[in-house]
Amino acid sequence: MQIGFVGLGRMGLNMTRRLLQGGHAVVAWDRDRAPIEQARSFGATPAASLEELARALAPPRTIWAMIPAGPPVEDWIAHMLPLLGEGDLLVDGGNSSYLDSRRRHEALAPRGIWFVDAGTSGGVWGLENGYCLMVGGEPPAIARLEPALETLAPPLGWLHAGPSGAGHFAKMIHNGIEYGLMQSYAEGFEILKSSEYGYDLAKIAALWNRGSVVRSWLLELAERAFVQDPGLEKIRGWVEDSGEGRWTVEEAIHRGVPAPVLALSLFRRFRSRQTDAFADRVLAALRNEFGGHAVKEK
Repeated sequence: MQIGFVGLGRMGLNMTRRLLQGGHAVVAWDRDRAPIEQARSFGATPAASLEELARALAPPRTIWAMIPAGPPVEDWIAHMLPLLGEGDLLVDGGNSSYLDSRRRHEALAPRGIWFVDAGTSGGVWGLENGYCLMVGGEPPAIARLEPALETLAPPLGWLHAGPSGAGHFAKMIHNGIEYGLMQSYAEGFEILKSSEYGYDLAKIAALWNRGSVVRSWLLELAERAFVQDPGLEKIRGWVEDSGEGRWTVEEAIHRGVPAPVLALSLFRRFRSRQTDAFADRVLAALRNEFGGHAVKEK
């Protein structure tokens, strides 16, 4: 299928590459020229502006954005509206609030423009492994998007989660769970490091991924981080939160659902900005390994 792609950052550029490798025709745009040229080198049609991107796509258009939540998405939609027509489809693949996604769907529907919220997980490894996709929207919109979803995701790696907002709600909870998992590993490795046994933490991580009940991809990434820097001495234990963890805890409060592990893992990230504990360096290293998130070096 033909698809426009807006936002060629850590994930967006790799998603563009995966679409191209799957035989799709991609028209690519970013605020910066360099990633547009990279996309061109992979086979995409470059667009110098959103106007040029819209003109290059045959109606009905499908345009996928991987841009930061909040004002950037609002600005993108506002910019696109005069350029779109009935039957066009916009996909927000970033980490927007599900409430914003529902509102955007309701605002675009009277204009005959489809809107899909696509919770996207896979980080910098998605090009190789595929992206786990949780999509929300109307069935006809999802059906039209299906060829791209099949290419972007690994086998059985995407789900029409429900109506508008369902994709981003599922991704929000996914990221809240992620906080708790990462915190458990971080605390466990800090206890190991504090013992008198002088453990090789990379070997422990590798061992636990051989049949253990705590095996996971995150543990593989922990092993990788420990191999590169056994004591994680090169980075600070400063751990950001990107919004979804906060929203998850807020939803738990709003719905009266007890979520103590998720709440404490979020608060631990706040505390990480006050000191430099080893557990926080584990958290920072894991975020860098799976998502390419920036770390603060010492």
